[in-house]
Amino acid sequence: MSTTAPSTADTAAPTDTHAVRVCIVAITRHGAAMAGQLAQQLTDAHLCVAEKFASGLPAGLPNTVHAYSGAFKDEMPRLFAQYDQIVFFVSLGAVVRLIAPHLKSKDEDPGVLVVDDAGQFVIPVLSGHVGGANAMAELVAHLLKATPVLTTASDVGKTIPVDILGRELGWKVEAPKINITRVSAHVVNGEPIAFVQEAGSPHWWTRPTPLPANIHRFDTLEAVDLARFAAVLWVTHHPVSDALWQQLHEKLVVYRPPQESV
Repeated sequence: MSTTAPSTADTAAPTDTHAVRVCIVAITRHGAAMAGQLAQQLTDAHLCVAEKFASGLPAGLPNTVHAYSGAFKDEMPRLFAQYDQIVFFVSLGAVVRLIAPHLKSKDEDPGVLVVDDAGQFVIPVLSGHVGGANAMAELVAHLLKATPVLTTASDVGKTIPVDILGRELGWKVEAPKINITRVSAHVVNGEPIAFVQEAGSPHWWTRPTPLPANIHRFDTLEAVDLARFAAVLWVTHHPVSDALWQQLHEKLVVYRPPQESV
């Protein structure tokens, strides 16, 4: 009997920046000025600034501007509901306190980024992988000529991001969440990983660095000595049996490319 793994939340997110709902937020005069500079380069982004500082924004901005007049904390439910990425020109500590009451899960929360007051560093705070905050931080840092401060282990170590591998190619991850957690740990800890690709585009490794040495590539699952590897990443259209899920307990993650890519 064949089956699929217990379903996980759909980790696919838009990769086209024009499709991502972005809001740039500032609550001080200096922050509003910097937010306006970024908005000139991210013309599809919305702006949320304190009403008393909105007049200091660059003239002729094409961006939608929301100038709030009440307490900024009252803006948080709207921001979390309406945007995929929120870029704060606000202190990190203040942002952590502001977003804390609104957090649900990494599958639901928007990406949250903080830019320091000098515009030197861009820090993804929330939903770095699944929510796209890491990628957004790199874009914002490029536009501001700043440094992105990434703390996600797979990004820092330049290895496979298990939870979003192949997302830009339309791949869907299929595995219990505990598998994704366990396998991600094996990957970043440098343990031997079998990467089996039987379907999908071969152009899934997009980093400029070589594939890490602990990742071993195979064309078929049958070619893998399963006892030798801490985990298996399997890109396939084949069904996965109950017996295989049980055999590779918490060690298997399956990726489903679009059928037309076969």
